[in-house]
Amino acid sequence: MQRLLMHNPIAVATLWILAYLVIALIPLAVMLLHPAPLNRGFWLEFSVALGFIGLAMMVLQFALTARVNRIEASYGIDILIQFHRYTSLAAFLMVLVHPLILFVVDPETLGLLNFFEAPWRARMAVMATLAFLIMVVTTIWRQPLKIPYEPWRAVHSLLAVVAVGLGFGHALGVSHYMSLFWKGVLWSAMVLVALWLILYVRLVKPMLITKRPYLVEAVEPQRGDVWTLALRPNGHEGFTFQPGQFAWLTLGIHPIGMREHPFSMSSSGDHPERIEFGIKALGDFTRSIKDIQPGTKAYLDGPYGVFTTDRYWDSAGFVLIAGGIGITPMYSMLLTSVERQDDRPFLLIYSASSWEDFTYREELEALKENIDLTIVYVPRHPHEGWTGESGYIDEQLLARYIPLHRGSRQYFICAAPVMMEQVEAALFALEVPVTNVHMEHFNLA
Repeated sequence: MQRLLMHNPIAVATLWILAYLVIALIPLAVMLLHPAPLNRGFWLEFSVALGFIGLAMMVLQFALTARVNRIEASYGIDILIQFHRYTSLAAFLMVLVHPLILFVVDPETLGLLNFFEAPWRARMAVMATLAFLIMVVTTIWRQPLKIPYEPWRAVHSLLAVVAVGLGFGHALGVSHYMSLFWKGVLWSAMVLVALWLILYVRLVKPMLITKRPYLVEAVEPQRGDVWTLALRPNGHEGFTFQPGQFAWLTLGIHPIGMREHPFSMSSSGDHPERIEFGIKALGDFTRSIKDIQPGTKAYLDGPYGVFTTDRYWDSAGFVLIAGGIGITPMYSMLLTSVERQDDRPFLLIYSASSWEDFTYREELEALKENIDLTIVYVPRHPHEGWTGESGYIDEQLLARYIPLHRGSRQYFICAAPVMMEQVEAALFALEVPVTNVHMEHFNLA
């Protein structure tokens, strides 16, 4: 029974959620295990509870972003990153409301904002809150502020350590609920685990990755301003992956430099001797891919992701809906299905700007000879004489192609966020079970 439970993805995901809630609520349990100081009142104690829970949630953010395989395999990094963003905002609000309640209940505490005269515990609280505020602002408005990804990521990690460290120091300094030795040990253990996780992700893991380098074998142009980056393992066997998964790529520099980028593999998941990525020239890094020379050293951290047909071996077939470079994981799924002689039907609905922008167009057509594959091309700007579908993938278009028995298929969507939202809404309107719809987002930052 226990073995069955641990192999049930829903059961495992539920257990992780329960573990998160238990750890986040430990502060309340600690408060209940020891009488509160006298004459402090409900709102004062409520404020303290918010501060402790906010600090615990801040500590847990390190686990959410540590790429722990067991956790990631239950949800996928997309969901974990979204959860990380929302819970970070919730933690920040708790940390912010904590002193505001104190100021309202006891106006004399406003004097603690006098940084140069306040006790050190109050100074630590102010600096922790400022660090947290800068983290939130630069994350939400990173693109409008035009902050490059690599510097933002490094500063984000540093500010997280500062905020948690100073927040913990503030709690120790106040000491109303941390005076008992075992409580100090409990919180110290939580903070040390968080610091170890960030140390592991930023230092230890990059050092381990250097033991398994790759070499660039080729950089090949594709339609739609896309380049295929082909890597071969150097001195090791590489890794197999589930089609549709992705890896973090570090190219031409040491992994500890924190200049890694996530890309979906476009090659067959069963061929570790040559791993390929389809990369569209969009930003500074991706535009430089075409200039990478064969023999350049590369490093991979992966594979990651649950956006894969391998999780649905009992499905009657698959509907793949791609927009632009979103074809990359779909192409990997189709190539792997050819390798495995998969006899299930595949429907690919593929949107791009024009006929010349359909990446892997010839390769996709060739796959029809080996698997049951139907392709519907949807150019937004069709050329003169085009007689197929055109415009956008909407409810009416989908209704013409997806099976009548909607729940017999698994649906995979990978495109720009706007298109994914529209397609998801259309599938919902067509009564496709929500559990059968899977999406992959581009931006993990």
